[in-house]
Amino acid sequence: ANDAIREKLREFPNRVYFPNFGKGDNIFKEGIDIDRVLFTVPGTNFKIYWYGFLITIGILLAMIYGFRRMKTVGIDPDRATDSVIGGLIGAIFGARFYYIIFNTEGMKFSEFFDIRDGGLAIYGGLIGAIIVGGIIAKVRKLKLTALLDVVAPCFLIGQCIERWGNFFNQEAFGCNTTLPWGMFSEATEDYLMGSTVTVPKGVTIDPAMPVHPTFLYESIWCFVGLALLVAYIKKRKFNGDIALRYLVWYGAGRFWIESLRTDSLLLVPSLGLRASQLVAAAAVVGGVALEIFLTRKYKSKPLMVTLALTAENRSLLAKVRKAEPEFTVEREELVASSPRKLFLERTNAYNERVKQQLKEKLADRKSTRLNSSHHG
Repeated sequence: ANDAIREKLREFPNRVYFPNFGKGDNIFKEGIDIDRVLFTVPGTNFKIYWYGFLITIGILLAMIYGFRRMKTVGIDPDRATDSVIGGLIGAIFGARFYYIIFNTEGMKFSEFFDIRDGGLAIYGGLIGAIIVGGIIAKVRKLKLTALLDVVAPCFLIGQCIERWGNFFNQEAFGCNTTLPWGMFSEATEDYLMGSTVTVPKGVTIDPAMPVHPTFLYESIWCFVGLALLVAYIKKRKFNGDIALRYLVWYGAGRFWIESLRTDSLLLVPSLGLRASQLVAAAAVVGGVALEIFLTRKYKSKPLMVTLALTAENRSLLAKVRKAEPEFTVEREELVASSPRKLFLERTNAYNERVKQQLKEKLADRKSTRLNSSHHG
């Protein structure tokens, strides 16, 4: 940044400047005022931060999308609620746990619950969500691979929105750049003058120069990935197909974006290899290998989705099976490429038929018991 920008920075410390953006004066060169605090709750000193607000918005939008898609993969949304809530809790704990282990700022476990200032790692969140949500899904007898096909785009929705919290916090940025969108602020300068900066061997950092807005790169990458996965979801070849493609797409993007960062743990300084890059590379390699293997395995047959039984019908079925343990209801399938509207119509009609069948079965059993008691 030139001397004029640095002078402005001292006058307006809350501004973010893009000194190389466009020709002539513009709003980006003049600087954009930002504040980490969205608002303060009236009558209190309790502050609501942009970071937490955007995470909440991301979660809500992801849940709306996820619950709308569940019936198209044969999952009853009501039965998946426990798994979703458990996955959210697992994501928060996992994200914080991962961040504390791999952070470069000397953070300790005694600060585990102090998350209002940030400090959540996405990879930890993914791992925590899959472990906790997956265990609950298994207990609830949900098809985990099908559930993950719904959850994968939800991850991208959350990640795409949450990354903008890094902008308001002025964190998770990269090394110096002369690109038009390179940004400069008091926060970037202060951080790059500190001792926790991690860069590959031989790379020099100038705190007074603009930096890569890596959070923007990841947000755009996630948005493009979301569009691709949503467009492909009807063409999936097997349960878990969307989840594996998410793994490959996100891992590939995270690998190159992480190479620009200045705040993540370096495993091999001479190569510039970071801990998150190692995880990303493993995700890409593992995802590609499984995708190739399973695509070849299922290429000759279309994916069929077994329509979901409602919680009410499962409860009725359990009552019938108390007297007839071997009793079962006929299951109905629909090809995975069918429109969502057709899934909803067929699922509702199927459950109405099953409910009628089960209620008649229970009524017959009750009638039989009454007749037996009269004869007795």
